[in-house]
Amino acid sequence: MVVDDKEISEVNDATIGLNDGDVDEKRGNAADRADMYRMGKVQEMRRNFRFLSIFGFSMILMASWEFSLSVSTIGLVNGGTAGFIWMFFVCWMGFLLVNTTMAEMASMAPTTGGQYHWVSEFAPPQYQKFISYLMGWMCVLGWQTSCASSAFIAGTQIQGLIVLNNPDYIPKPWHGTLLTIAVAAFSVLFNTVLARKLPLIDALILVIHIFAFFGILVTLWVLSPRADAKAVFTEFSDGGGWGSVGGSTLVGILAGILPLLGADAAVHMSEELRDAGRALPRSMITTTIFNGAFGWIMVITFSFCLGDLYEVIESPTGYPFMQVFYNSTKSTASATAMSVFIVAMTVFSNLTMVATASRQLFAFARDQAVPFSPWFSKIKTGWDVPLNAILTTFLISSLLSLINIGSAVALNSITSLATTSLLSSYIVSTGYSIYLCCNIGIVSSVSKRSHNGT
Repeated sequence: MVVDDKEISEVNDATIGLNDGDVDEKRGNAADRADMYRMGKVQEMRRNFRFLSIFGFSMILMASWEFSLSVSTIGLVNGGTAGFIWMFFVCWMGFLLVNTTMAEMASMAPTTGGQYHWVSEFAPPQYQKFISYLMGWMCVLGWQTSCASSAFIAGTQIQGLIVLNNPDYIPKPWHGTLLTIAVAAFSVLFNTVLARKLPLIDALILVIHIFAFFGILVTLWVLSPRADAKAVFTEFSDGGGWGSVGGSTLVGILAGILPLLGADAAVHMSEELRDAGRALPRSMITTTIFNGAFGWIMVITFSFCLGDLYEVIESPTGYPFMQVFYNSTKSTASATAMSVFIVAMTVFSNLTMVATASRQLFAFARDQAVPFSPWFSKIKTGWDVPLNAILTTFLISSLLSLINIGSAVALNSITSLATTSLLSSYIVSTGYSIYLCCNIGIVSSVSKRSHNGT
């Protein structure tokens, strides 16, 4: 969206004379208004998120300990338990560094555009437009395919639960597709009709995220037979047949990347967050620390309680964690109850991904970088959400899920674009941030200065 002089004047007038304590329900506090004015943006959505709710939003979206169980097959086959554990730790430390850098950029420019806006400020002038445009499309592609991937995982997990309770059930690809569309539709409901309740919902689901972690952790340690510690921590394997244990372990690093990806989600909600310049960096760093710790502890626990590796990998449910839960409790009902928490968190993770993807698309369209930009950047009056962008996200997820009817492998290949696209945006934006520091010096951020600019 091109901001005209009248709109800039209105924002400027709203900002002048306001103190830190002056808060507007839609425009936030004085610092929020000043940030929007400086970036040339007009506030269109309601700032109904606070630190706790955006922290819950990010924790639920990443759902690291849940996704580490969901994608455990990748790590266990490629690297074994030792590879799974240590590659997750390496990813955690790496993401902590990257996310700290992005948190600093978010503090300086808390905008829904995120990475593509940052590089437009940090890149050399002659490259700013091209790199910004490229990063914008990478982020749009990454988050749209992430939504489809998350909904697909949730749908196939529901199929796994059915198999667990009814061994005679034969999963059909079209069943998975319909369940994927159902999950996506559920997410649309919460992002439209119930949009104003989203911060409260995120805070409540955060409680489930934490308590389910401890409940499943204790159950596994108490009821499961435990493997030898030396074998768990030191024995790597090449179950994927790559011909090299080291190479196989590096392939398995994907099982560490996927559960820790997505800390930038909070950035894309920044124009709905009050005191974004301060709350954003704190949320991003805290989320990475806590979700990383939860994920690594669960990976270690799961590796100890795994039992026969090949038995759980070949589980008819399609998900090793369901088989491990059953082997540990010797009860279908108990295994189902434990698995339901994982499935529910995957569904709610998709809900937050839809919110993130739609805001990213909205921001890019607002800057007139996509076809039919006015339509995609339209805000639904009364709901204060980018309704058209949300519906487009649902449509893309539904269309991509149809690929599963022909080939699940093809769908997984397409959705793997999410990882490549988002990581690329992290690398480029972080790289230009370092470039700026090396050539100009450290730039002061909102998190390092008071709201009056001192």
